[in-house]
Amino acid sequence: QWVYNILEKKAEADRIVHENPDPSNGFVLVPDLKWNQNQLDDLYLIALVHRREIKSLRDLTAEHLLLLRNVLQEGKEAIAKRFGVPGSQLRIYLHYQPSYYHLHVHFTALGYDAPGSSVERAHLLADVIDNLAMDSTYYQKRALTFPVRADEPLFKKFQEAGKV
Repeated sequence: QWVYNILEKKAEADRIVHENPDPSNGFVLVPDLKWNQNQLDDLYLIALVHRREIKSLRDLTAEHLLLLRNVLQEGKEAIAKRFGVPGSQLRIYLHYQPSYYHLHVHFTALGYDAPGSSVERAHLLADVIDNLAMDSTYYQKRALTFPVRADEPLFKKFQEAGKV
């Protein structure tokens, strides 16, 4: 609900750094709640796409390339304009598995070791775009590894299925 409240401007409207209002290819860029915005060393913003049917990396196809390119380009431009951090100094990625199932993209300072920014969970947006440009169903077919903590319900499901 937090995501929908932001997208509908029922919450945090004053925190929006950038918005592309296009319902198919637009998004909202907001500072992550983990970032206090007092320094740039741990810069952390989230792009929330307007489309509600895209839940995760697995849902993406070549149909979404314009959306993903908008997030990448406009997100970098908005951060450079507002915070003076060039795109070359950003790590821009998606999580798999995500912490919530509404497509969102993380923008962090390159030097910041943000939680979940490691290779086991983070997929760079530029790589995602390239993979989808080569194969529209890349993320439906590819095996994706990801870490799961022992206390997560998903881990229990893997145990019950004899996969761990």
